[in-house]
Amino acid sequence: MFVQPMLFLLLLLGIALLAKNQSLLIAVVVLIVLKIIGIDEKIFSALQTKGINWGVTIITIAVLAPIASGAIGFKELGESMKSPLAWIALLAGMAVALIAKSGLGLLEDDPHITTALVLGTIISVSLFNGVAVGPLIGAGIAYMAMKVMQIFT
Repeated sequence: MFVQPMLFLLLLLGIALLAKNQSLLIAVVVLIVLKIIGIDEKIFSALQTKGINWGVTIITIAVLAPIASGAIGFKELGESMKSPLAWIALLAGMAVALIAKSGLGLLEDDPHITTALVLGTIISVSLFNGVAVGPLIGAGIAYMAMKVMQIFT
């Protein structure tokens, strides 16, 4: 039970080093350390069930930090809404949040799909310098594509 996951993590570590991807490197090292010191069973369960929500919370804090620091206020919001590009960004933000909502359910309900999404995210992060928010958005896009496929089949 220990060998296969560790080999997989070491492979990912090698990919992270070759791709010079700091996020993937840190994630893999943390998981390896947790596994080596033997607290993986307790922590991995919590990470699998709550990790995405924690990650979304951290991303939300990062997005709201400029508001909290005073860098963005009502004045800046009002000025930005005069731009057509801001309206596109507003609609894109709304669309992504709705797509991700569908993806969250898919990630929770279908481990088979989750494995493919995680692999896709790893490939994107390690080879193309993608950002690891991919599983949630990817799951949402996959969910939408599956629904479209159901309509035509």
